[in-house]
Amino acid sequence: MKLSAKSLIGTVAVVALLGAFGAALSTQDSAPAVQFTSLKGEKIALDGLRGKVVLVNFWATDCPGCVTEMPKLVQTYQKYKDRGLETVAVAMDYDPPNYVLAYSQKHELPFPVALDTSGNLAKAFKDVKLIPTTFVIDKQGKILQRIIGEPDIPALHALIEKELKEST
Repeated sequence: MKLSAKSLIGTVAVVALLGAFGAALSTQDSAPAVQFTSLKGEKIALDGLRGKVVLVNFWATDCPGCVTEMPKLVQTYQKYKDRGLETVAVAMDYDPPNYVLAYSQKHELPFPVALDTSGNLAKAFKDVKLIPTTFVIDKQGKILQRIIGEPDIPALHALIEKELKEST
């Protein structure tokens, strides 16, 4: 069987793409070394949360999907916080701080809520633009999953369960 130059180039390109895709799946990116400042003024270094599974959720008070998912994230946090889950909700830079404060107080968000007033946190997490976007970070500080849109809660819980069982 004789391959034309065009077929050979196409085959090589497909093999290269599959190899790159496999490499992307097998390597995990480290979470950025950022520091969040909560609405209460707490400084939370992401590196300081090593040993815990961490959810970092980018959201805004005017985002319907964010508002829909927030009670589910609260339930998830309540379910796993005593086993080593930490959650940080990061309000986007365009969200007015007084709206974020009012929302977090009204809904009694039990985890730290941070403001990304400069947009630098979103940039550090691979330039988050679409919200909600949630990052699942393992105990060693590696990003396991980036979820754009509302998460599949049973799948999220399964991932959290698996990671909480992993030793540090």
